Amino acid sequence: MTGKQRREQLLDIGRTLFAERGFDGTSIEEIAARARVSKPVVYEHFGGKEGLYAVVVDREMERLLDSITNALGSDTHPRVLLEHAALALLGYIETSTDGFRILVRDSPVAQSIGGFASLISDAASQVEYLLAAEFSSRGFDAEYAPMYSQMLVGMVALTGQWWLDVRTPDKHEVAAHLVNLAWNGLAGLEQSPTLNGTPSPPPPPPK
Repeated sequence: MTGKQRREQLLDIGRTLFAERGFDGTSIEEIAARARVSKPVVYEHFGGKEGLYAVVVDREMERLLDSITNALGSDTHPRVLLEHAALALLGYIETSTDGFRILVRDSPVAQSIGGFASLISDAASQVEYLLAAEFSSRGFDAEYAPMYSQMLVGMVALTGQWWLDVRTPDKHEVAAHLVNLAWNGLAGLEQSPTLNGTPSPPPPPPK
């Protein structure tokens, strides 16, 4: 195994253990044992458990932010952009469950490198300019766009944190209800919201 392959192996093992047990519940000894290497090999690549954890978190944050940024890249109606952003987050949770578990865990290391709060802030900055343009076109004060972007992204992110474990209803239905609240407000909620810009999934097979 080359040095690069060994590094990737240690990252994969660390990612799995951090998701299962958290930072404090994971030891260098167990990481090394699963990789069938000595502890000095882990130290050689990452300098310790903190270094390995930081790389895992940075990778997951980059992966999630890329998916959200790509979802917002198309020039389309703001409601559809919100739908895309919600689905991007829920899709990441669905396909990278371990990664999201790591991002939302509380630990001293997560706090020192930003963690979930930083993730929300970074995602909010991606939608801030869209809200500013929408506010301006409607005659609203664009100065408030940063605050509203934090509200919107925070609502989506915390809903995703809840959905991480319950996984019901499916992501399209969750996204539709998120957009329903964000777009229409409590006073204008639709009884049976659907996604405007995304085809509805096929109905589940009969049990």
